[in-house]
Amino acid sequence: MSLSSDPRWGEALGHLPDYLGNHVRVSVTALALGLLVSLPLAILSRHRPVLRGALLGLASIVQTVPGLALLALFYPLLLALAALSLSWFGVGFSAFGFLPAVLALALYSMLPVLRNTITGLQGVDAAILEAAQGVGMTPRQSLFTVELPLALPVMMAGIRTSAVWVIGTATLSTPIGQTSLGNYIFAGLQTQNWVFVLFGCLAAAVLALAVDQLLALIEDGLRLRSRLRIALGGVAIACLVAATLVPSMARSQSSYVVGAKTFTEQYVLSALMAQRLQAAGLAATSREGLGSNVIFDALAGNDIDVYVDYSGTLWANQFHHNDIKPREALLVELKTTLAAQNITLLGQLGFENAYALVMPRKRAEQLGIRTVADLASRAPGMSIAADYEFFSRPEWAGLRKAYGLSFRAQRQMQPDFMYAAAASGEVDVIAGYTSDGLIAKYDLVVLDDVRHAIPPYDAMVLLAPKRAGDQALRDALQPLLGKITIATMREANLRAAGNDATSSPDAVARWLWEKIGK
Repeated sequence: MSLSSDPRWGEALGHLPDYLGNHVRVSVTALALGLLVSLPLAILSRHRPVLRGALLGLASIVQTVPGLALLALFYPLLLALAALSLSWFGVGFSAFGFLPAVLALALYSMLPVLRNTITGLQGVDAAILEAAQGVGMTPRQSLFTVELPLALPVMMAGIRTSAVWVIGTATLSTPIGQTSLGNYIFAGLQTQNWVFVLFGCLAAAVLALAVDQLLALIEDGLRLRSRLRIALGGVAIACLVAATLVPSMARSQSSYVVGAKTFTEQYVLSALMAQRLQAAGLAATSREGLGSNVIFDALAGNDIDVYVDYSGTLWANQFHHNDIKPREALLVELKTTLAAQNITLLGQLGFENAYALVMPRKRAEQLGIRTVADLASRAPGMSIAADYEFFSRPEWAGLRKAYGLSFRAQRQMQPDFMYAAAASGEVDVIAGYTSDGLIAKYDLVVLDDVRHAIPPYDAMVLLAPKRAGDQALRDALQPLLGKITIATMREANLRAAGNDATSSPDAVARWLWEKIGK
């Protein structure tokens, strides 16, 4: 099949209005906010060396912070501020998605604007400034009629650089809940859909180049004093922004938002729930690629309506329990704890997806390793790989405490890649997932947790507080409860790990419904 005839290109194109529209809106808002702050500060500091140095130093420090980390840091900060605002003034706001992304990207945009504005203003010929003073201009008149017009071409170069940076970095806002072109990239990486990855990269690059060229047109107009060029560039940018607003205005405001975390199974299950809602005549959209804590807080704050979580994640990671109870007792206490936060535990899907230590079957048999206890004595000479959050999770601390595990090296990588790394011998052990079909594909073996250091991980459907009494939502999802076995979910995950049109989350979700709907 040629690339042009691959149905995944059509699927990617179908998401473009939503992803591109949200990407443009967050980028333009962040750039506008960055300019609103940076330009006055640059003008204020042009004759103040101490202030100028401090501003440039702080903006430079911001640039050293990785974009994803900067975006992620704003989420808990705004979450705390929202809670304070609600308790003090009775008015809250959403700390999810748009706001943290805009604030982080605005900070990221400031350095080139500050630097070029200061450079442009300081580059104005002193003789021209003296002439302006000689004809009786006030400092304010000199600034707006002489200095800024002469510095504008240099300033526009900084704005162009800032715009490209913001558009590129905005692709990293997906994990904090902001829909963007990064949705293609994150989903593609998790599901090994390289068409999505390529499409997302190309779309972001084309958008950045287009905006850069339009700003270049405005810059040329300022340099050549051509009002036509300035007007054309400005109108084109305005039309681009306006065009991205059309899909959001046409979209139903009553849509249900289905959340998903950052791994393949979650993409499949969110697609399955969205399809069931749509089949029941309910409008539904997905918000994918969210971190474990972000997605729970988003549900609690009514920013998403429903998602699948796991009992062990909630027990250990969200509610910070160190003890491990029997499955039924744990589920009862979880339901009570969730109800206290007005979150509804609708029910279990029927399978468990627990963390587990996994290694190649042949290697395990050669070394006589069947359990985690057997592994403990061999671990100091071995390496282990896991997903990005495992080594900071309570489960890892519990395993180390229960078995005294100490590995020679720890590595973090994409979940799908670590299975291949274990099979090829690049790492000795991985922290895998018991419902993952890649375990069978690569002939790996799950080591028994004989001391029960890892809690049960039943897949559960959670509803947001505002959906507690939503009978239509309950009725649409009820047929899924208790129907997905571990074997069926493993097969679904294995299908989703493929690299063809039938391995997309939507396609696998349709297959999964055919299996369980009967």
